[in-house]
Amino acid sequence: MIDQTAFNLIAETLAAHYDSVFYVDAETGSYTVFVPTQMLAELQIPEEGEDFFKMARTNANRYVHPDDLETALMIHDKKTIIDTLKKYGSYSVSLRLLMDGKIIHIRHVDMPCKDGKHILFCMENIDDEVREKEAQQKKLQSVERMIGYDELTGIKNNNAFMELSQSLDNSIRMADPDLTFGIIMCDVNDMKHYNDTRGHSFGDEFIRRACRMICENFVHSQVYRIGGDEFAVYLTGEEYEIREELLENLRRESYANGRSRSGPVIAAGISVYEATEDAKFSDVVKRADLDMYENKRLLKSGSPDGRVDTATKVEIPIPDGRKRKLDGMFGALLTIAGGGYVFLNDLRYDYSRWSAILVDDYGFESEYMYHAGKMWQNYVHPDDLAKYKEIVDSIISGKGDPKDLKYRARRPDGSYVVLQPRAFVLCDNEGHPEYYGGIILRDGEE
Repeated sequence: MIDQTAFNLIAETLAAHYDSVFYVDAETGSYTVFVPTQMLAELQIPEEGEDFFKMARTNANRYVHPDDLETALMIHDKKTIIDTLKKYGSYSVSLRLLMDGKIIHIRHVDMPCKDGKHILFCMENIDDEVREKEAQQKKLQSVERMIGYDELTGIKNNNAFMELSQSLDNSIRMADPDLTFGIIMCDVNDMKHYNDTRGHSFGDEFIRRACRMICENFVHSQVYRIGGDEFAVYLTGEEYEIREELLENLRRESYANGRSRSGPVIAAGISVYEATEDAKFSDVVKRADLDMYENKRLLKSGSPDGRVDTATKVEIPIPDGRKRKLDGMFGALLTIAGGGYVFLNDLRYDYSRWSAILVDDYGFESEYMYHAGKMWQNYVHPDDLAKYKEIVDSIISGKGDPKDLKYRARRPDGSYVVLQPRAFVLCDNEGHPEYYGGIILRDGEE
């Protein structure tokens, strides 16, 4: 059985999503590796050892880029680490490794554990991130990039949108019979609130997230940032043909983000060019704006969009990348569980994975389920249900104590088993609940 302290440490580890995490005794230097990776194998770092600090310094001399070696040796000095953590709480340093003649960029993050006796040394491969930033910087240095593209998001800016407007106005005046296009206008909700309460750096990152969300919905269309929190999408070709479906996907994702407080909420409206009505491009934009403001009103009222019944459960299929992330975290949790039923729920998509033994014991159809929380309530003893729901809601909101969660669950043969979960919540970078999971221990039968 895993104790609460160790479990909390596991939750910390999973929350960070690093490639490798060393759990180190600050006094003795003994260590264990959580989430071992191929990189550690190539560096010939064992998964357990007696002296982390000695091992780290030895490997720094072997693999760290000469220009970063002094920094690497400093951040693996025991006294320096302890003094720095006492002063700052945690810190991170970027380093370059030399492996087989190739430079690999990593981020090294150190943080103290809550027991005051251990330290988490986290390593993240940021090579793709660094390469991407270098590529973006080269693009931004060109005059064309500076004129036609938004520096914050990397997409086309308002200047480019004005050029598009002029080009389309010419086509409209020429009465081009083949001219077919649509416009989607987008506005990110509550940006002023975020800037005022969280600062403009947070606001900038939120704009980037909103931009990615729009671009991932409209992969083959031109996306423009035309104002602080305003975007426009120019639709032609295949995405014009399926425009209503794409718009509905964006609106549903925004609605789900608003319900779970897990990401940007984007109001969006659409309009298409009508040759018999539109004398200029701005006529099309105005109709899209009006539709966008109506969608904003519906979002603030709690409705996903004007066509979806608000009493119907909104289900957004979990993306493949998000499912892979869930599987990775679940695998790590299952590895160190030490017994009991294991479960992990992606709150954003209400999509869960449960351990095979629990699926077998309770006769579920699959280890993967949407809305598993509501389904599981059918197994809770009727006399325990109200208290169960109250405690689970309080845990997810950050106000409840997981130790209070104890209830009876019905097995297929009709008998009840007393269960006591060791539950936890992992939050995103903005502090919003993102994952709910834990280990369910069987306390007894009745």
